[in-house]
Amino acid sequence: MDSTSIELPGSEITAIHRGEDGGLRIHFSRAIIIKTMTGSRERTRWWQAGDLVLEEAEVEDGDPPAGTLICSGGDIEDNVFTYRDMIPLPLMSRGCIGCDLGFQGSPYRLRARGSAIRLEMVDVARYIEHLRPD
Repeated sequence: MDSTSIELPGSEITAIHRGEDGGLRIHFSRAIIIKTMTGSRERTRWWQAGDLVLEEAEVEDGDPPAGTLICSGGDIEDNVFTYRDMIPLPLMSRGCIGCDLGFQGSPYRLRARGSAIRLEMVDVARYIEHLRPD
């Protein structure tokens, strides 16, 4: 089986938007994607745009810094699972979900909880490089 996930550290976020419907939309203009093929020690790095959407989101106080943000890592909570510094692709879940994301050069942390979470990827992934073990 192949696996694909977004690598949070280094991924670029250009918008964090609260919708009128109570949702939270985090726009990745350049999400770093790691693809691994089962049985292979080699991996590939790609990038793709997309949105992480939380429904019925409750966001802790504080506004995110203006401008483009580079994620330094964090957690995505999906019921009993916690994904540290990554987001599995695809992702669509309901229940007790949340996120806690940090950003390079900023003390601000985006902490939110909600009732559902999903990834909406845009366009196609673009190849960056081949990752070979030493």
